[in-house]
Amino acid sequence: MEVEKVLDELYSYTVFGIKLGLDNIKKICSLIGNPQNNYKVIHIAGTNGKGSTASMIESSLIDAGYSVGKYTSPHILKFNERISLNGVMISDEDVCRYFQLVKSKLEEDSIQTTFFEITTAMMFLYFSDKNCDYVVLETGLGGRYDATNIVDPVLSIITNVSMDHINILGDNLQDIAREKAGIIKRGRPVFFADDKPELIQAVKEKTELYTNVLETFKPHSHFLDSENFNTVVNLDGDSYRVSLYGDFQVNNFLAAYGALKYIGIENKFIKSGVAKVKWPGRFEIAARDPLLILDGAHNFDSARVLKENILHSYKKEDVAVICSLLEDKDINTVMSEIRGFSDSIILTSLKGVHRGLSGADLLSKISLEFDFEVVEDLPQAFQRALSKNKKLVVVCGSFYLVSKFKEVVKFES
Repeated sequence: MEVEKVLDELYSYTVFGIKLGLDNIKKICSLIGNPQNNYKVIHIAGTNGKGSTASMIESSLIDAGYSVGKYTSPHILKFNERISLNGVMISDEDVCRYFQLVKSKLEEDSIQTTFFEITTAMMFLYFSDKNCDYVVLETGLGGRYDATNIVDPVLSIITNVSMDHINILGDNLQDIAREKAGIIKRGRPVFFADDKPELIQAVKEKTELYTNVLETFKPHSHFLDSENFNTVVNLDGDSYRVSLYGDFQVNNFLAAYGALKYIGIENKFIKSGVAKVKWPGRFEIAARDPLLILDGAHNFDSARVLKENILHSYKKEDVAVICSLLEDKDINTVMSEIRGFSDSIILTSLKGVHRGLSGADLLSKISLEFDFEVVEDLPQAFQRALSKNKKLVVVCGSFYLVSKFKEVVKFES
């Protein structure tokens, strides 16, 4: 079966929505031999920074000579990005093969499943068959009831907590922190990189085996290399050049560093690993003239750090923004942060995406005083942004927007 047909069928499982709970995934994995128990797992939750942290760990482990799987979401351009082995995404042939393997088991037991559950089961089986040493596993949503949370990891990481998916995880930081802390397992250490009291309390409720890397790795210093868009961290007499840009990447690095040191990875492999890590859609430099940045900033924290990154080198009047958001986001909070780094914001359409809004619909949900423009067609929105002759164009607000932009907009990289 061609991969397009398989993916169409796989995406059809989204009609069952998001089903928080572990019974389904436990049944599915039992039917395929519980492959999630066949490798060491590093399990990562958090509102933001999961992917960056996972990629730093993956890259360092590969450099140290291990066979490493990584599971992340969402994808930017291609479904296969979600499942990668030693930095190479799963092939179309293996997507087809593992979908059919899992689907056949579902049909035998008449299990109704979700898109994320079946994708997670495919991933578990694929990494088992490939004899991975380590799997770096990012939660899809929350933690406690996330489909990934049937693993017994060697350690857990919680990057941070902030308000996101409030209609699912809770409308306060305490509830959200407890959902994230749900990945902590008895007798397994957890590393976290956030000083919010709600998270500290949620972690302490679960375990005494915790490390707040912000405290443990004091003192440390860093600076942003705005020419190469790197982040340089100085720690324990060593310097680490992280190929991802932003003050917030320091916390992600510290979380990765703490986990890697715990499992015995040498500094030289951490240095080489973090120096070449790539993470698309997160302050991604897509073009240089003018500078074009793609960033899936879709909640308060990610929009805030995007603002900090941009204002480090540019003024508001230097920046044109193209933006769209999904309807379940805290729209006014995110837009307030975006307004903080640009005086020219174009709203565009994500109609056709699950929970996506048109530019006009998005505008109707914004209560901020600001002269927003609406250009529904994305290529036209990009041309409108270019016509303003700004030093910087930023495409942000949703990973789905970043993905759509890469698919439909032609630009010189």
